[in-house]
Amino acid sequence: MGCELTKLATSELKHDPIDKPAPAADPRSPLTTKQQYCMLASWKGIFRQIENTGILLFIKLFEENEDLLHLFDKLRELKTPEAQASSEELAEHATKVMHTLDEGIKGLGDIDAFFAYVRHVGATHHQVPGFKAENFWKIEQPFLQAAKTTLGDRYTPNIENIYKITIKFILENLVKGYEESGVENGKGET
Repeated sequence: MGCELTKLATSELKHDPIDKPAPAADPRSPLTTKQQYCMLASWKGIFRQIENTGILLFIKLFEENEDLLHLFDKLRELKTPEAQASSEELAEHATKVMHTLDEGIKGLGDIDAFFAYVRHVGATHHQVPGFKAENFWKIEQPFLQAAKTTLGDRYTPNIENIYKITIKFILENLVKGYEESGVENGKGET
């Protein structure tokens, strides 16, 4: 009888979740499980400065793509980085965009939820007069620059690579949601 208890106790120890390897990443995700962990750990540093990082992102976006200002009714007159940095409207919109990115990044662990959320956000951009799918791609470099500025020396080559993969995946799915929504609504690709 003691042997059976020992066998039972030993077999239960073998199934302890602590000893189990991390589950494999969803094959539809471009990140490995380890990369997802690193992304989430690094993202905490961004999240603590989410508004400032978002403002940096938009200042860099408008420096490189001044033509995008016309898409924002409340931001059109903000022609200089100084005016943009002090704008309450820009801070509000930048924070909203960063929270959207936060939801996408945190959703990478559940790829179905990720697709549903990010593609829905992409589809909602049909409501923005003059918006085109390729505008999503214009945020890639400003996002990476803002992340690098915020993280400083924590923005290692490995983290940079993970951020590049992540933002590309998010942008691909924003575009897909935008384009699929346009086709479904009879708008065609714009």
